[in-house]
Amino acid sequence: MFDISFMELLVISMVALIVIGPERLPTVARTLGNLYGRCRNFVYSVRTDIHNEMRMEELKNMQSSVQETVQSIEDSVQQGVDQLKTTVADVKTEDNSPVNLSTSQSHEESGQPVSGSNESSNNSLDNEKK
Repeated sequence: MFDISFMELLVISMVALIVIGPERLPTVARTLGNLYGRCRNFVYSVRTDIHNEMRMEELKNMQSSVQETVQSIEDSVQQGVDQLKTTVADVKTEDNSPVNLSTSQSHEESGQPVSGSNESSNNSLDNEKK
């Protein structure tokens, strides 16, 4: 962090010894050590708090994206269920509707088969055999 060489530390300690005096130097050194430790702990706690806040923000963003995904999946499933219900309801109404008798009667009167192309192909095969 600081570029302080051994010689610079030696000069600083000699000046401190002369200015502070030999009897108070150990208590000042302990006090400075305690203050330095508190400062390091404070910086560490601030760094940890910032890191935790960043992680919480990332988790909130992830949670919101997961909730959006879940909501879109629920919407698509609900649309599929609604389509299926309408299809089932349409099939039930078609099964319950009465058969149109007028078309079957007109086919019988004209002599044409009611069932469609399958019988007409059988009739043409019969005519060829004769």
